[in-house]
Amino acid sequence: MSRTAGFLTGLLAPALLAGAAWAAASIQTLTSPGGKDYWLVEEASIPMVAMEISFVGGASTEPDGKLGASNFLAAMLDEGAGDMESLAFSTRAELLAANFSFSAGQDAFSVSARMLSENLDESAVLLRTAIAEPRFDEEPMRRVRGQIVSSLRSAETDPNALASRAWFGAAFPDHPYGRPGDGTIETVSALDADDLRAAHRRLLTREGAVIGIVGDVTPEKAGEMVDMLLAGLPEAAPERPAMVEPDPAGAVSVVDFDAPQTTVMFGHAGPLRDDPDFIPAYVMNYILGGGGFSSRLTVEVREKRGLAYSTYSYIASLDRAGLILGGVGTANARAAESLDVIRAEWRRMAEEGVTAEELDKARRYLTGAYPLRFDSNGKIAGILVAMQRDGLPADYVTTRNALVEAVTPEDVSRVARKWLDADALRVVAVGRPEGLGEAVEPAAIQ
Repeated sequence: MSRTAGFLTGLLAPALLAGAAWAAASIQTLTSPGGKDYWLVEEASIPMVAMEISFVGGASTEPDGKLGASNFLAAMLDEGAGDMESLAFSTRAELLAANFSFSAGQDAFSVSARMLSENLDESAVLLRTAIAEPRFDEEPMRRVRGQIVSSLRSAETDPNALASRAWFGAAFPDHPYGRPGDGTIETVSALDADDLRAAHRRLLTREGAVIGIVGDVTPEKAGEMVDMLLAGLPEAAPERPAMVEPDPAGAVSVVDFDAPQTTVMFGHAGPLRDDPDFIPAYVMNYILGGGGFSSRLTVEVREKRGLAYSTYSYIASLDRAGLILGGVGTANARAAESLDVIRAEWRRMAEEGVTAEELDKARRYLTGAYPLRFDSNGKIAGILVAMQRDGLPADYVTTRNALVEAVTPEDVSRVARKWLDADALRVVAVGRPEGLGEAVEPAAIQ
């Protein structure tokens, strides 16, 4: 981000901090003149516009031989576009005080833009050029490929990265979710400009675009901008992979890693975002392992036994699979004991549910913290996109806290019995833990 844009963001973001109620009252669900739906929060008092575009389809849509193309593409979109080489493009963005970023995940390709109102037209044209006319010149491709390969090489010595790759590979052996989302050193090294052009045609589509806009722009202007940004892109979104559940066979895998501490990832199937169980399960997980120092896992593993500095759990709702995941880092000699305690807490939640006091504390925290998500135009734009992708109505930002408040102990008990299964927990331990099983070399991870 340029110095000017960074200064203005820091200065003006507090003026936009109006909370969920303000955002809900201001959300407009609109359609551009060209027929594309988008959501807008208009705030004329702040001379900036934030835009988020999420294109449906990410690494999970890549052909097997082209792993990492989505991530490589994201790194190349600001490395020259149209008639501008890399330096010319970045210089133009700097002069306009415009900030663009691009990223790729398993399920989406994301575009983020922050633009000054006074330069909105020119900034939007520049963004459109990056989206629609990337260059893929030889020198930037060589440089960016080298950066990605370096990052992948570093991940080979990162226990958290090794644990994640091994866990997903074992849980989804026959599904794209089981592949490394950023590719491998071998696949990325083999990608060329034609591969990135193919990824560009597949991922950046008019049908697949989900758009949120916040700031100093009228609905009319925003609609024109949406049509201009998407003009010339392919119409149809990519075919998405099938819905899937993780392999239900609970197992322990050990990846040999020379370190005094073992890094553990564990998890099994969980609710999708549109599942009626999601909100009760979200509250349940806060009590189990999502509530920081107040969670049961932290109290039992860290506070009472001193087995680990931190342990946690979370609900991860991918587009095509729901998961409940968690992790712990502990000394090699105490890894087995840590897992025993975690499994015991998993069972206790499923068998006993929660106390009224635990539930009351969780509801108060989750409802009180929610408005803090709306403290900048960029965050609000991201929320608008996330709500659309999750199929939530525009008034969700005002009804969400009521849904959390409505969760009862009986709801938590029901979802805990349904979703928590200590025996089904798939465990990957990276290190040299004692008493957990035979280790494999990191190179053996698929």
